[in-house]
Amino acid sequence: MAIDPKTTALVLIEYQNDFTSEGGVLHGAVQEVMDKTNMLGNTRELVERARAAGVTIIHAPITFAPGYYEITSHPYGILKGVVDSSAFVKGEWGAEIIDVLAPHEGDIVVEGKRGLDTFASTNLDFILRSKGITTIALGGFLTNCCVESTMRSGYENGYRVITLADCVAATSQEEHDNALKYDYPMFSTPMTAAEFASGLA
Repeated sequence: MAIDPKTTALVLIEYQNDFTSEGGVLHGAVQEVMDKTNMLGNTRELVERARAAGVTIIHAPITFAPGYYEITSHPYGILKGVVDSSAFVKGEWGAEIIDVLAPHEGDIVVEGKRGLDTFASTNLDFILRSKGITTIALGGFLTNCCVESTMRSGYENGYRVITLADCVAATSQEEHDNALKYDYPMFSTPMTAAEFASGLA
């Protein structure tokens, strides 16, 4: 499967300390699946190879002002968990992108992510279209939440979507495996980081 770096973006969803790092408030919830997939190691290696090949690297962190005034005062579901754990507060260590994947010159950091779907509240679609991007490859957190929501919107918006099966993690192995088996093939082409890298033309 040939992948043209000039029309491809690698979208890194929420590689932030609250998920990725010891001491992050949500790290314990995802650590087991992270370790099993080696997602950080796979992602770091892939980013280096993709950047060198000319792929556009896009970082998509989620952040909130102290007090979470950007969202409903009565959150439920996954966003309630974010609020209850005081995760991803702008300006705090937990909201920072992990050092090993810190943006380089030429990378893009999308702004305004406040919910699950990266397209919904950010300038992602504008950036992709203005750069002539037609293929997006997705990695990050959670397998069955923000990555899946972004995958579905990318599919609906006409992008060629690739999901990186060993660059994602969820809060349980069962949720992770179910998303990869049942949902990802419906709205994307799942592949490993190595398969994606080998397909770069």
